[in-house]
Amino acid sequence: MERIIPFSPALSDQFRDLNLDWLEQYFYVEPHDRDLLDHCEEVIINKGGYIFFYEEDGLISGTFALIKISDDIFELGKMAVRKTMRGKGIGQKMLQFCLNFSQQEGWEKLILYSNTSLENSIHIYKKHGFLEVPIEANNPYARGNIKMEKVLGKPKL
Repeated sequence: MERIIPFSPALSDQFRDLNLDWLEQYFYVEPHDRDLLDHCEEVIINKGGYIFFYEEDGLISGTFALIKISDDIFELGKMAVRKTMRGKGIGQKMLQFCLNFSQQEGWEKLILYSNTSLENSIHIYKKHGFLEVPIEANNPYARGNIKMEKVLGKPKL
């Protein structure tokens, strides 16, 4: 059985480890990453954000965060899929859940920062309606060379 479950403190190590795995594979861990991963409850949850996990048959195989920027703008960040589970559509399922959740919350838009070397991720974001927008010079990630956003519109009823 597959499902997406919300954050609980018992899963904070899973959040950190899944993200460290891909960051260390493709880039390096930046100070901003370390802050979000080591203190996820304090820095994301307690500031109005969300963390979700993809679970299948009792195994946590993916995660993502919705980091509060303002009351109606959130950053989609720290999306990661367990290395052995990549290529099975988990990222797309998490992204679809994220979009549905965000619309139900009535948010105006989602933003994300990524790197163009992550071609599969960029393709999935574009497929789900994210558009490239100018990236600010002081974006929070040194590796970030692309910023994307999706305007959500009115929530579904």
